[in-house]
Amino acid sequence: MIPQCDTLAYQVIGCAMEVYKTLGSGLLESVYQKAMVRELAYNGIYAEEEVPINVSYRGENLGVGFRMDILVEDIIILELKSVSKLEDIHYKQLLNYLILTDKPLGYLINFNVTNFVIGHGYDKIRNLRYNKSIPDWVI
Repeated sequence: MIPQCDTLAYQVIGCAMEVYKTLGSGLLESVYQKAMVRELAYNGIYAEEEVPINVSYRGENLGVGFRMDILVEDIIILELKSVSKLEDIHYKQLLNYLILTDKPLGYLINFNVTNFVIGHGYDKIRNLRYNKSIPDWVI
C-alpha cells in the first residue's frame, strides 16, 4: 500500500511498479492497461481508460480523435507501451495528448523492460503550455 502522504504522481509510479513486479515484461499493452486501472483503484485513485481526445482546427471539431490509455484523477495522462525501445514518436504522442486536453502532466510507461526505473521503464512529460497552477498533491 502506498502512503497517503505521497504525491499523486509518486503513487501512480508506485502502482506501475507493482504492476510490473506482478506481471513482468512482454505482455500486450492492453493487459497492462487493465492491470494498471485495477491497481490504481486498489490504491483509492480514480482512473478512466480509453478516454477520447477530440481534435479541433480553428475552433472547429475535425471529427477525428485519439484515445488516451488512462486518465488519472482528471489530471495525469498515462500512455502505456510494451515495446523494445521507446521512440521519439511515443514522446510526441503523449505531449500532443497533453496539449490537446490541456493537462499538466503525463507519464510514458514502457512495461517491456528489464528494469523498471525512470528513463528506462517510465518518463515524466510536462505540458509546458499548461499555465495554471498544479496542486502540490499532484507532483
